[in-house]
Amino acid sequence: MNRSTALLLIAVALAAFGIYRALYIPGMLIGPPEPLLLIGFLLQAAFGIVAGIAVWRSARWASLAILLLGASIAATALFEVLLGIVPYLRALLDAVVAIIGTFFIAAYVRGQAAPSRTRNDQR
Repeated sequence: MNRSTALLLIAVALAAFGIYRALYIPGMLIGPPEPLLLIGFLLQAAFGIVAGIAVWRSARWASLAILLLGASIAATALFEVLLGIVPYLRALLDAVVAIIGTFFIAAYVRGQAAPSRTRNDQR
């Protein structure tokens, strides 16, 4: 697969994840909202969409946005445990997969953004 095609797929997947998480927000506003959970899903939605746009536009800070998305996913999993919504082992699995996955995706995106060096450049 071409590297630019892979980056386009990553950008679409990140933006789609952000939109998917944004769909949780209206349901959370009905009734008494839980502030930590609402903030977690808002951050996931925002960072997902912003990371997708950053990867699509080849922004230098795209890997940072991806890492912030992973951190918000892990933090939301922690909030879900504290509220008793999800068992702690499931939340731990979600957090570990989110962190490891975002590190790999961020490294891949960062590797694409770094300029390639030729033999003439290495003096």
